[in-house]
Amino acid sequence: MLKSLYISALLCLFLAQVSAQSLYIPRDVKKAYKNQIRSAEGKPGKNYWENHGHYNIAITVAPPSRTVNGTEQITYFNNSPDTLKTLNIKLIMNIHRAGATRFGSTTPDYITPGMQIDYITANGERKEWDNAAARATNHDLPLTTPVLPHDSVKLNIAWHYELATGAGREGVIDSSTFYIGYFYPRVAVYDDYNGWDKLEFNDRQEFYNDFNDYTLSVTVPKNYLVWATGTLQNPQAVLQPEYIDRLNKSMSSDSVIHIVTPADWAKNNITVQNATNTWVWKANNISDVCLGISNHYNWDASSVVVDDAAHRRASMQAAYNDNAADFHQAVKFGTFALNWFSHSWPGVPYPFPKMTAFQGFADMEFPMMVNDSHDPDIADAELLQDHEMAHTYFPFYMGINETRYGYMDEGWATTFEYFINQQEVGKQQAEENYKRFRVAGWINDPSESEDLPIITPTSELKGGYAHNAYGKASLSYLALKDMLGDDLFKKALHTYMDNWNGKHPIPWDYFNSMSSGAGKNLNWFFYNWFFTNNYIDLAVKNVSKIGEGYKITVDNIGGFAVPFDIKLTYSDGSTGIIHQTPAVWEANQKQAIINLKNNKTIKSIVIDGGIFMDADVSNNSWTIK
Repeated sequence: MLKSLYISALLCLFLAQVSAQSLYIPRDVKKAYKNQIRSAEGKPGKNYWENHGHYNIAITVAPPSRTVNGTEQITYFNNSPDTLKTLNIKLIMNIHRAGATRFGSTTPDYITPGMQIDYITANGERKEWDNAAARATNHDLPLTTPVLPHDSVKLNIAWHYELATGAGREGVIDSSTFYIGYFYPRVAVYDDYNGWDKLEFNDRQEFYNDFNDYTLSVTVPKNYLVWATGTLQNPQAVLQPEYIDRLNKSMSSDSVIHIVTPADWAKNNITVQNATNTWVWKANNISDVCLGISNHYNWDASSVVVDDAAHRRASMQAAYNDNAADFHQAVKFGTFALNWFSHSWPGVPYPFPKMTAFQGFADMEFPMMVNDSHDPDIADAELLQDHEMAHTYFPFYMGINETRYGYMDEGWATTFEYFINQQEVGKQQAEENYKRFRVAGWINDPSESEDLPIITPTSELKGGYAHNAYGKASLSYLALKDMLGDDLFKKALHTYMDNWNGKHPIPWDYFNSMSSGAGKNLNWFFYNWFFTNNYIDLAVKNVSKIGEGYKITVDNIGGFAVPFDIKLTYSDGSTGIIHQTPAVWEANQKQAIINLKNNKTIKSIVIDGGIFMDADVSNNSWTIK
């Protein structure tokens, strides 16, 4: 009896230690918690701050010329407690310069002279600028008068650059269709844990931007349409009344309205017939702006209620070549997605007034726009658009540092993509899609780089980047959902999203918010999934008859705390399934003992992880002899 009590006490102590598993926190992040900028409860601390900018941007584009000319006025507000003697300026278009640091190889048509600054002033003072020296995607701008805490600085910048023809995320789609993204100099993020974000853009790992207010003016020749982030301010100045009427009707229509068709283009009178027209867009508290232009793309639109309480509709639009069959469905796919994301997962009303699907070849998300390639497989095209639209929440609703923590946005977009795909093609096909696109490549690749911990900064990865950011991160979110159940998982997720909407969360904010929202310490789970070199490989170690039931021993060779099904075949030919959530691994992450009370005689057992694909299935079954 005493021995049993002693063993029980040791077990309780062990469980308490596991539940209180401490997570590694980098020294710079520890400083943020010490300074009460972030809190152990997952919320922003009482001293939380982030900087902000007002951007007034004007660009001129005149195809077939690939030159983009721009001017901007930036008012940058320093909300930090620090005095800023230098501003770091992001020049993303320098990725196209010869010799730029890139994730992979490129082709000659990708290379351009990069961003060329014509002049720059700070508080009216002309600043020296050497374009030959400012070759990287970051460049420091020393200030004569530092920006004090809670003060601001006004910048005026003029610039130009050439659109590349071999680009992916932005550039020339055809001779009269351009997608223009990352096109303006911007002040880099200055944050509480890292200071200036000076990581180079390498055209693979992504972005980190402040929430800013934008006014964007785009001047193009007549008979060119412009689609952009934000709300069009002057339709009467750029469109003929017939097309304004169609656009307005689409804003309250459940049906797809064809605003501009090939027949309309043939009339050559869609826009106001000035030599050039200037389209003006506004968007506030958003992390970026982008645009597309064309003189022959179709324009479709519809709308859908995304917020039942406010009866708020969001516009879904599409701009595309008439011969792209998949894009003829883009608005229908998009209204379904906006509705589903708003009401199901994540179950947060779509936060912006519109979304546009633009046919390019980037398969890339932007605020209020996606730049997607044509796909002859309609189902795959819908899945791609779902994924890019899901990014609305991560990183745009939440200001994710994608460059360092790519799994904080790509993992969630992959998860929401899987959820919505079940509604579109059925659970079985969605599982097959998820395994094919998101899991198989990783689990079947035993190389060291593929099993680096998810917490590894994205900026430090190459070989293991894609699977860490997409599939492995998504599997961790799905495993947590399985363990908590849908209701508690959504409560925890909403706690996290409510805490950090419009702010800059980091992984530890996610861990702490989810634990707070769930009402339990989940550190053992986060340590298992984010801080280890684990993978997925379960094995049936032993099955033995115990009294009126069975004891099943399952070894966790790979180490990840994954859910799995025990599929039973009985001697009478009948079958059964018993599900195990990841909680089965909390006490012992290497081995689980499952005791089954069963009046039937078991003939064989198979363990099956479903989308949690096993690296070695040869040891997943057991036959009773």
